[in-house]
Amino acid sequence: MTKQLTFGYSPCPNDTYMFNAIAHGAVGVDGYRLQPVLHDIETLNGMAMDTVLDVTKLSFYAWLEVKDRYQLLDSGAAMGFGCGPVLIARKQLTPTEIHRCRVVLPGRWTTAHLLLRLWAPKADQRLFTTYDQIFNALSSGRADCGVIIHESRFTFEAAGFTPVVDLGAWWEEMTGLPIPLGGIAARKGLGKGLIRQIDAAVNASIRRAMADPEEALPYIRRHAQEMEDAVLRAHVRTFVNDFSLAQTDLGRRAIEQLESMARDAGVI
Repeated sequence: MTKQLTFGYSPCPNDTYMFNAIAHGAVGVDGYRLQPVLHDIETLNGMAMDTVLDVTKLSFYAWLEVKDRYQLLDSGAAMGFGCGPVLIARKQLTPTEIHRCRVVLPGRWTTAHLLLRLWAPKADQRLFTTYDQIFNALSSGRADCGVIIHESRFTFEAAGFTPVVDLGAWWEEMTGLPIPLGGIAARKGLGKGLIRQIDAAVNASIRRAMADPEEALPYIRRHAQEMEDAVLRAHVRTFVNDFSLAQTDLGRRAIEQLESMARDAGVI
């Protein structure tokens, strides 16, 4: 009898691209059905805190809180250069003004929130919503500035907003390392053997997508917030790369650096 493993990931183009083969049964684990559970990243972070899912995408900030229960996979990471969160506003703001501003963020446990806390530790007027509501929060005046992630980094200027700081670029200048945004983790209780098989399935699904990018487009379009093909393709190119196939020593150093800076700042 086939057993079921719940697999949580976001509806964002990079995740639906990478896991299209798993979602449609072209790649899997012998004896198991990897059942997709799609939610925004902060919902997945919260579910990880309660150990709800067997396998899940989560922000690295959240993973630092649950790594006693979840093992990070080698495959599936959202990590790289030039792909970090961006702080935006309706008008230009100076860094010294940020601590007086209301900042809207895409979730308490997102790496975007952690990076803001590291960059602007005195910015304590922090509000939270889902990533797709950041523009609305700024346009309505509920917040003075906001941190965007996912496909919003490609559309914010056309929507009338201006960049304040690229938090990913700040991280890269500070550390010389890729920015670790999120990864895939499996419940340690599944056992090391099964976790290795899950990791191999995730890797195979990504490789299949890279070999035939067009195959995943219908699945991507079904879930994407931004439907323009040029934006979808730019999103995938930005967030799916060699680090998605394997963390490498450089990637592991980036995660360790993020944890070290978070501990030094007292936010974990």
